[in-house]
Amino acid sequence: MPETTLQNKTRTAGEESFSFRLRIGDILIKQGLVTPEQVEEALDVQKSLPKRLGDILIDLGAISREQLEEVLKNYNATLEEVWGDPSRDIELSDLDQSLAKSFPEKLARLFKVVPIKREENILYVASADLLPVSSLDYIRFATGFTVTVVLTSEDFVESALEYLYGSSSEVLKEIIGEEEEHEAVEVIEDEDVITDSSEADLANQAPVIRLVNYIISDALSKGASDIHMEPYEKRFRVRYRIDGVLHEQIEVPFRLRDAVIARTKILSHMDIVERRLPQDGRAKVRIKGREADLRVSTIPTIFGEKVVLRILEKASLTFDLKLLGFNEKQLAMFNEAIERPYGMVLITGPTGSGKTTTLYSALSKINNPDINIMTIEDPVEYNFEGINQIQTKEDIGLTFAAALRSFLRQDPDVILVGEIRDLETADIAIKAALTGHLVFSTLHTNDAPSTVTRLVDMGVEPFLVSSSVHLVVAQRLARKICKYCKEEYRDPPPELLERLGITMEDGPFYHGRGCSRCNHTGYKGRIAFYEIMPVSPAIGKLIVQKASADRVFEQALEEGLVTLRQSGIEKMKEGITSPEEVLRVTV
Repeated sequence: MPETTLQNKTRTAGEESFSFRLRIGDILIKQGLVTPEQVEEALDVQKSLPKRLGDILIDLGAISREQLEEVLKNYNATLEEVWGDPSRDIELSDLDQSLAKSFPEKLARLFKVVPIKREENILYVASADLLPVSSLDYIRFATGFTVTVVLTSEDFVESALEYLYGSSSEVLKEIIGEEEEHEAVEVIEDEDVITDSSEADLANQAPVIRLVNYIISDALSKGASDIHMEPYEKRFRVRYRIDGVLHEQIEVPFRLRDAVIARTKILSHMDIVERRLPQDGRAKVRIKGREADLRVSTIPTIFGEKVVLRILEKASLTFDLKLLGFNEKQLAMFNEAIERPYGMVLITGPTGSGKTTTLYSALSKINNPDINIMTIEDPVEYNFEGINQIQTKEDIGLTFAAALRSFLRQDPDVILVGEIRDLETADIAIKAALTGHLVFSTLHTNDAPSTVTRLVDMGVEPFLVSSSVHLVVAQRLARKICKYCKEEYRDPPPELLERLGITMEDGPFYHGRGCSRCNHTGYKGRIAFYEIMPVSPAIGKLIVQKASADRVFEQALEEGLVTLRQSGIEKMKEGITSPEEVLRVTV
């Protein structure tokens, strides 16, 4: 297969023409198997030696034949095989509209592929980039065909998607053109916001209202935690974060960009005239009887304002500790710590790892009429009956530290500090834990052992840390395999197992094929991996000695610590998640 050059898009007789040829060198460079210099050297050799580029690279020792065959097994279509005429570039009018009708638009836009030809049970699709094996599996399952990918330019894929499916999805066109709303989104609070009349008129047009209503209701129905509205130079896309991963959903007509942003700002009580500064707002909506809080943030970019809506639906949360991901031993340790009359329990992990859900679950379990629970949060995400919740307001001096001082005069039994950010907050929280209060809080560290050393590094006296902290919990969120398309994973890549430190004997392994219920991702819902470390006398002694996090970690392992990676492998063996997810979220 000789190396050929992928030409830029050209204009021919009013039609858009595209070169549609496979570039072996680019594939190998993208995979990191060869360098651009090695490809250039091979191309120079090819000028005087009529051999395939891959064979020349093998002769030069740049790559092995096994590596080449592995890379090309899903990218082995030549121009002759697909089109039958290597001398002519493809035009959009050459594409088969009837084939596109049988290939789901959602699938085409999700993976950015275009169906170009079908021969018996083989479906040829064009892509601008290498597709992972999992994506190929989803397409195979959804279409029922063996899939062969031919690489082409991004211009071709984008133009072909517009040519075959339109500039935006048909469902979007229907929504904008409907006489009645697709989903009624009722704003529960009044819209008392100062607006410019022309902007307000644009944002309150029926098509714009229907479109924003659809986006919010669609995201809620799909279980999204966030909606991203992102403006670019010539397009305005909407993505949902589902199970921790962003997925592109629709591309809004560019002409509606400003109106959609303005409508969203009206819903969340923002000043729609202010576009130069970031803004924050909130809204409470009811959709088909389901209530949700929206936390909305805008920020100016070079092409307009980007909007992110965080969806907070209390009804969708699970506050049953048994369902969050604890195994029996971990659950027993956690329950013992949260039922103590005093001391500190710390939850650690990156943003979006489920710390707030774990904390609220703990508070829900111990929330009784005979104890006084007070929280200081930034922001208050969910409201709970029987718990006194306070929102920080740093502009007027209501910080975590200031609120904590006031808490101690309010006769609390249990205190939740949303996050320990500085020495002052840490010092007050630890002293509260030592004077008869049960204190919950969070830190941003990578694992449980490094949490106690982080407090010492912040300036807290080591003896105070060892005396007050009773339990540290590190956690991560991983996607669960979709139960509707779950199947046994018979041939996981050996390098994947090696990186996880397991073998085939640790199976069976499972993954999701991808189906309509999981949006063809193979995953639906999430589960937490937990690493729980009680502060034993031996660990407390190390803390006082200012031992390193590595030394604390070694001691915790001796005492039976189950690491995040081990917790993930347990869930994998139970068929809850896949090896890829364990590798993605743990180290």
